[in-house]
Amino acid sequence: MGHALFLRPFDAIQGHDNYFVQRRDGIGKLGLSGLQKVTAVFRMLAYGVQEDATDEYIKIGESTTLESLKRFYHLVVDIVCIGNGKISQQLGEDNKPASHLFANLADGKAPPANYLIKGKEYNMSYYLADGMYPKWSTLVQSIHVPHTPKSNFLPMKQEIFRKDVERAFVVLQSIFAIVAGPKCLWNKKVLHDIITPYIIMHNMIAEEECDVNASIEERVEVPSPKVEMVGDDNARFQEFLARHRKIKDK
Repeated sequence: MGHALFLRPFDAIQGHDNYFVQRRDGIGKLGLSGLQKVTAVFRMLAYGVQEDATDEYIKIGESTTLESLKRFYHLVVDIVCIGNGKISQQLGEDNKPASHLFANLADGKAPPANYLIKGKEYNMSYYLADGMYPKWSTLVQSIHVPHTPKSNFLPMKQEIFRKDVERAFVVLQSIFAIVAGPKCLWNKKVLHDIITPYIIMHNMIAEEECDVNASIEERVEVPSPKVEMVGDDNARFQEFLARHRKIKDK
């Protein structure tokens, strides 16, 4: 990340939270600068170092580093995404099953997905996965079908797309080392707050380095799904269970 690009989020963050603005304390002594706090955040993101390890290089304490990191996450998301109306959090309640990947689908709030493959209709979106994942209708593994020139459905494309996604995440891991660490003990909302700024900053870096004259692909936004709420809690729960069984149906 170039110096000018580094200052873009820094300047925006200063305008939204005076925590990152250098101030004098009660006895007139200058406190830590915003650059120190933001540099501590980027050091943790890029190198995956512990909070107290930044003190040796940036001269700020562990508690200040953690507070800076927490504020930075939320401010980046608010400034770049929510402020522009380009993102929405899709988080299920904590009392749902352990995997939250399909929480909105199980809740009946996922965007509509209707498509036709080999004459069969499907109404749920899916993720491309490998053989280690369960045989769910929402997880599609590699399809072992010989490719023929006359085939309307090319299974090899599935594998190519999955590899593209894996490589994209490897890029994030190579830039932000903290992503490569263990996540088992992290709350899903914390993970959302951590991963979202990575993607935002990666896109900012790519935008700065890309060809500004290159053609831009136009995309159509998915309309918000219309959900009809059921008043009976027991009926809602039974519908949730039915959708969950459908997700896991081989």
